[in-house]
Amino acid sequence: MDNVYVFEGKTSTEAIEKGLKELKVSKNKVDIKVLEQEDKRSFFSILTPRIVKVEMRIKENVTEEKEVKKVVKTEKASSEEIHACMENLKKFIEEFISNLPSNNLKYTIEEENNTVKIDITGEDTGYLIGYRGEVLNSIQAIVSNIASKYSKERIRVQLNIGGYREKREKDLEILATKIAGTVIRTKKEITLEPMPAYERKIIHTKLQENDKVTTHSVGEEPYRKIVVSLKK
Repeated sequence: MDNVYVFEGKTSTEAIEKGLKELKVSKNKVDIKVLEQEDKRSFFSILTPRIVKVEMRIKENVTEEKEVKKVVKTEKASSEEIHACMENLKKFIEEFISNLPSNNLKYTIEEENNTVKIDITGEDTGYLIGYRGEVLNSIQAIVSNIASKYSKERIRVQLNIGGYREKREKDLEILATKIAGTVIRTKKEITLEPMPAYERKIIHTKLQENDKVTTHSVGEEPYRKIVVSLKK
């Protein structure tokens, strides 16, 4: 079958991203199936090196569609829904931490403005963060999925490990300033590497202060990028 492909990665997310990039299609243009592994493992083994295979089948009769802006409900979840969400997230985080090699990890979980904030701290958290937050973002996706099961409305979850979010924000603000300076000096636009939505927001917000450059995003998730250019 010519429209079926198999891709590998350390995680299913990595394998899917690799496949979408190589096939040059968006996620809604393919059917995705995570192939069954011979050694079935628990979630807690995601930190152990492994190979995950995913099968991607390009959908038949797919035609390009114009982007349609949808109105998304932004009603807040009820206090009961948030409470249920937090209780189940607590159970998950406690079990998650108990299965990790580090025995000095602590966590806090609190709700603020319809956002559940989880903060994990300890002496050895680097392996939970990964290169540029890759592991942290994978865990973030999992806790976000858990939260979505307990509310009809969207409950935003913000996961922070070892103070990484604050450090990354400062690094991105410094990067934004340097890129803006280069664009102004060379008068040429610069396209940054793909970033998660929350990181792009930091860049956009920082450069709103600059009256000589402007920013916009291009591409599709998870390869959406920021373009910095001179204001006309």
